Amino acid sequence: MFNLCYPLYLCEKMIKIKRVYEKAEESDGIRILVDRLWPRGIKKEEAKVDYWLKEISPSNELRKWFSHDFNKWEEFKNKYFNELNSKKELINFLLELIKKNSNVTLLYSAKEEKYNNAVALKEYLQELLDKQY
Repeated sequence: MFNLCYPLYLCEKMIKIKRVYEKAEESDGIRILVDRLWPRGIKKEEAKVDYWLKEISPSNELRKWFSHDFNKWEEFKNKYFNELNSKKELINFLLELIKKNSNVTLLYSAKEEKYNNAVALKEYLQELLDKQY
């Protein structure tokens, strides 16, 4: 049987997205909180966060403008990707974590599961990885 995974490098890697309020699992691998604000009602010990990269989150202005409005999703992603383009050091740090670990989970606190910064960040990182390999 053929291995249909492309690019081959990503066959072994997994970037997952999960609400920080969900139970931590071993399969999460490295857990990275990608929100600017610490999630309400959860203690740091309970969250089991390996890294809190609040600087990778959208600017306050962009976050407030978007307000998880799915009608603004494409425009939000474009603006957020532009912000991420200026955060090379953080992006490189994330890419290195992904390369060194089989599983990396981006954690977010929003109730909205489809339209949030973790989903957009995963897309951004995936595009970069696809270009590299």
